[in-house]
Amino acid sequence: MRNQQVAMLTNQPRPPVNQLLPDEEAAPVNLTGVTASSIRVLKGLRRMDMLDENGNTIRSYKISLGANPVGRKEKEGDERTPEGLYYIEGRNPKSDYHLSLKISYPQPTDLNRAKQKGVRPGGSIFIHGKPNGKSWMWWKYAQKYDWTNGCIAVSNEEIEEIWSLIADGTPIEIKP
Repeated sequence: MRNQQVAMLTNQPRPPVNQLLPDEEAAPVNLTGVTASSIRVLKGLRRMDMLDENGNTIRSYKISLGANPVGRKEKEGDERTPEGLYYIEGRNPKSDYHLSLKISYPQPTDLNRAKQKGVRPGGSIFIHGKPNGKSWMWWKYAQKYDWTNGCIAVSNEEIEEIWSLIADGTPIEIKP
């Protein structure tokens, strides 16, 4: 059943890496000195957008999500990526996944929902690159699937670009 769900989800069209979408023609090509004001994740499209202060897209990225991506994260180990409003609360330059940016999950609403269900909410949700020590062939294959434990994965080159585009405290909205 899970393999069928993954197959259904991965057959959705995804924008090519770093390619601007039709509504993004005004996005800057050179990102030197550019800072993103917020991040928007569209889980259903497997897309993450860096936005300027006016809500215009600076750059879009193809993403991989938790291996069980449909629905909001409910508990530790459910392999879902959270949904809601969060912020980037820190960065790890020595991550097991090239570089990683920590998302402020769980928030009080997440904690309350988990408490009501009698479960642990989980945590350690990041935007990150590929796992250290994995080959380019592994990555080429993995990019076709949702494979994380609930994190948002991009290529190493993309996490380096994202790292330079945002500051700690940057808001991130994760939508279904």
